[in-house]
Amino acid sequence: MTAIRMVSSVLLLVLMQSGALCARRFRGGRNPQPRRAPPPPTYRADRGDTTESFPLDFTAVEENMNDFMTQVKNLAQSLYPCSAQKLDYDMRLNFLENTSVTCNDGSPAGYYLKESRGSRRWLIFLEGGWYCFNKENCDSRYETMRRLMSSSKWPQTKTGTGILSPLPEENPHWWNANMVFIPYCSSDVWSGVTAKTEQSGYAFMGSLIIQEVLKDLLNKGLDNAKVLLLAGSSAGGTGVLLNVDRVAELLEGLGHTGIQVRGLSDSGWFLDNKQYHCTDCVDTVSCAPTETIKRGIKYWGGVVPEKCKQAHEGEEWNCFFGYRVFPSIKSPVFVVQWLFDEAQLTVDNIQLTGQPVQEGQWRYIQNLGIELRNTLKDVPAMFAPACLSHEVITRNYWIDVQVKGTSLPRALHCWDRSLHDNRNNKAPPKGCPVHLIDSCPWPHCNPTCPTIRDQFTGQEMNVIQFLMHMGFDVQKMAQQQGMDPSKLLGMLSSGS
Repeated sequence: MTAIRMVSSVLLLVLMQSGALCARRFRGGRNPQPRRAPPPPTYRADRGDTTESFPLDFTAVEENMNDFMTQVKNLAQSLYPCSAQKLDYDMRLNFLENTSVTCNDGSPAGYYLKESRGSRRWLIFLEGGWYCFNKENCDSRYETMRRLMSSSKWPQTKTGTGILSPLPEENPHWWNANMVFIPYCSSDVWSGVTAKTEQSGYAFMGSLIIQEVLKDLLNKGLDNAKVLLLAGSSAGGTGVLLNVDRVAELLEGLGHTGIQVRGLSDSGWFLDNKQYHCTDCVDTVSCAPTETIKRGIKYWGGVVPEKCKQAHEGEEWNCFFGYRVFPSIKSPVFVVQWLFDEAQLTVDNIQLTGQPVQEGQWRYIQNLGIELRNTLKDVPAMFAPACLSHEVITRNYWIDVQVKGTSLPRALHCWDRSLHDNRNNKAPPKGCPVHLIDSCPWPHCNPTCPTIRDQFTGQEMNVIQFLMHMGFDVQKMAQQQGMDPSKLLGMLSSGS
């Protein structure tokens, strides 16, 4: 049996390498989004020989030789003859069978699916896109962002990027999973269970949409799944925290007890902190986060995890904030969060509009990083770079960002392996970190952060230009650190 496993492993390696070559050969045929150009040398430190390798993940084999050989056979058939075959990378639109569950305007809700026959891993992604919390700003949202409230103009296909990419060089660990993208058209942070009424004017069914998608997918192979990863970004990331246990309970209630449900929340860990300066609550940008959620949860008829609801009875809005809901979640969840999240700064009324920030704003921004670190310290699996950005897991550059020398795909791979080993009573893998948080104190002090562009000129900025643009006082900071200003500039340039 050991010899068979070794031969099979070698065969799978050869086929996967062939698959990667074949995928690269056809990339030009699908008009992919170009990968981000390398930043200037002054901004990104030379990584030298630190290029990561990703060991093959044999957890998908499920330690079952019949399943394994089926996967090898399917992979071989899909690659032969790869030179004469146009590979289909796109996810295709499906509307829900239950037509009573709809988008805000009553149009049918749905999902995009790309099946990977032979794989027992499923990745279901929840799209983000803010929210509205009363009739007036929902009407405004419908006029300006109708795509996020209606399915009437959704395209028939969608190409996945980042963790949804089918290309192993862009998505080294999940490229061969069954991919599902659920468009956000409920404007309720995926929490609503309310049909359209005359008073509200809209349906808010985000949580129900997730459940109906799952029911539809059970007839398309999900019933045979081993792992289901519920992922999402921004409002979708918060949606993961609100729904991951509900997904696990639904599948268990339908008799599918063998499916391991996990969560991946990207840029959805918001703080209910005090704004830099208070303004009238007119829309989602001007309102304090707590106020919008308090109003929204009533307007949407939003639901939250039962255990969190019990802990915050009468104040269920607390459960929309990551550090408050996380202790009540039973399913394993990996949290990805920029320490200086642009959406958080926006709702906190820190407007980075090209003018140097004032000293009070600069202190507020630094304190935000400190507050986020404090709320994340007890999260077992997380990735928190000290960058000014928002969302990452579906970006082409998601593989480039590192924390303490480990990339996000690598950290997710380590997390996957640790969960697999825990279930099999094995020691966690050594040298495979899953709790990664930057310790440097200001935005973009991590040299692998995404490139920043000046909002007015569109020109790329290196880290020194960015900090000066933000009003960073090199002389003062060097004095506080007890070092020569030129030495501090050198450290910033090299990303030290």
